[in-house]
Amino acid sequence: MNTDFASDFTSPQQATRTATPPAHRPLAPDGSLTAVPAPPAAPDWPTWGQRMLPALLRNLLVDLGMWHNPQPLPPSGHLAQTIAVLDRYGWCRSLDYSPTGRMCIRGAQNLLEKTGHVTPAARARAVDHMQTVLARHGVTMPFHAWNDLPHQQFSNIRTLLTRAAYTARANGE
Repeated sequence: MNTDFASDFTSPQQATRTATPPAHRPLAPDGSLTAVPAPPAAPDWPTWGQRMLPALLRNLLVDLGMWHNPQPLPPSGHLAQTIAVLDRYGWCRSLDYSPTGRMCIRGAQNLLEKTGHVTPAARARAVDHMQTVLARHGVTMPFHAWNDLPHQQFSNIRTLLTRAAYTARANGE
């Protein structure tokens, strides 16, 4: 079982600097290549009011124009935003949220779902893409258990999320 993704793919520095291959880049109506959209930014921590407010009430406030929910992202965008969250707040293993505010993959996904940046269905598709990438490398355990392995490094986490985002984008998601 190969759990060291850094040796299988480009380095994390190369992965973040590499543009989407031209075959996957969208075309403008005139046939020219369009710019690749910037990765989504990591959201701020939800305020106490946002954490205490149930989603049903928050959606009612949206309907009344008193609240603005963010636009939920597709799985590829969600995976890219998960990387941004881990870059901003820090990565950890064994806990969804550490006492110092660091997060594991699942914790970052929880933050994005709680703040409305991803729907539960899109998050489930993103998880499927992560599991597919892990399976290609002989890893049969769930992504959150793989995240918690004692020898795990953030470079492997970043590579997994990047590869899963590319897989999702290649599948039109």
